[in-house]
Amino acid sequence: MRCNVWLLNRENRFNLANIVTFANISLGIIAMYFIQEERFGIAIVLAWIAGGFDILDGKIARRFNLSCEFGVQLDSFADFISFVVMPSFLLFYALEKPDETALIISGAVFIYYIISGLRRLIEFNLKSEAGSVAKYFEGVPTPLGAILLWVLYLIYSYGIVTNIYMILAMVVVIAYLLNSKVKIPHP
Repeated sequence: MRCNVWLLNRENRFNLANIVTFANISLGIIAMYFIQEERFGIAIVLAWIAGGFDILDGKIARRFNLSCEFGVQLDSFADFISFVVMPSFLLFYALEKPDETALIISGAVFIYYIISGLRRLIEFNLKSEAGSVAKYFEGVPTPLGAILLWVLYLIYSYGIVTNIYMILAMVVVIAYLLNSKVKIPHP
């Protein structure tokens, strides 16, 4: 009984919802290891599992009334690792950069994407309240941005679009949309 009280205490930093969020963060970090090892398939599987944890932590927090400011901030940090930094690393490492200019441009584009994702998460936190769910997201949510980057990875990997500058241009558009006024229905 004591364990249940501890896991279901909203004031506990290691309550059940937060433990699931910490698992999300861990998978994002482990995925980045596999990316730098060029084991992209494993990294993508880990990222999808992290996405499942992202959905699960919110459901647990709402079901057991565990939503709190710490959890909101922790969830955004997890989103930053698993849905902003990790997919950026994936695409950056996957793109063949024929010369130093391509490397510099790629680096600048992904730094722009990462800063845009971070800004989106901070803006979201400033506008949200613990436990509340809006009907619409304003701008592309970071998990959707990650999915779009994974689609770009697939398009590039399967040779559908092989020009890295076309891929990078699409990354810039997605980064812009993260902080746009586009309304996306909340699932």
